[in-house]
Amino acid sequence: MPSQPPPIVHALRFRWLTPAYDLVVACTTRERTVKAALLAQAHIQSDHRVLDLASGTGTLAIWAKHRQPSAEVIGIDADPAIISIARSKAERERVDVRFDEGYSTALPYGEETFDRVLSSLFFHHLSRVEKQATLAEVYRILRPGGELHVADWGKASGPLMRTAFFAIQLLDGFANTQDNVDGRLEPMFGAVGFIAVSEVARFGTVLGTLSLFRAVKPRPTSSTSVSSD
Repeated sequence: MPSQPPPIVHALRFRWLTPAYDLVVACTTRERTVKAALLAQAHIQSDHRVLDLASGTGTLAIWAKHRQPSAEVIGIDADPAIISIARSKAERERVDVRFDEGYSTALPYGEETFDRVLSSLFFHHLSRVEKQATLAEVYRILRPGGELHVADWGKASGPLMRTAFFAIQLLDGFANTQDNVDGRLEPMFGAVGFIAVSEVARFGTVLGTLSLFRAVKPRPTSSTSVSSD
């Protein structure tokens, strides 16, 4: 029998909270500052193909398109309700961003077809196994030299931030968020093959420390064979 798809991870855990997502994120995560910094570090070029992983209501994908109108920007999310919101938002703002439905652990794209993968406030929703599977999929679809840029909860920068993060853990679960607060995301990036893995920046918020991460898919190395007569 075919395996069942994993349950949909709703933006605020509960479907009935989805309409409030944009307001909650804007009020609690310093959204404009954090997402602007994420897009700046991604250095999206005009010929890039960009995927917003777990795109939610489409804010990051739409801002990426505004920042680099010539780039191809695609968002993907498993929740059809939130995809509908994202598509309506893109239509209102008259930006050409495509939103697909799909799971991060089985991305419906070919190998080495994206130059950038962006992700905001998604990985902390996943179990460790799902994090690892998602990263493997991201690695697969990135072109050599392509980059992953993630904004998510990171290791607490002090007791105050650690205490604030308990609110997120109560809402989204302790097991899946523990890797974030313990600083395990960077080693996970490296484990699937990414290089130049780094925490680029961190921001204090009312809910804890938000970190920006960067990881690069290496280019193949060419070996030169020397023959002797």
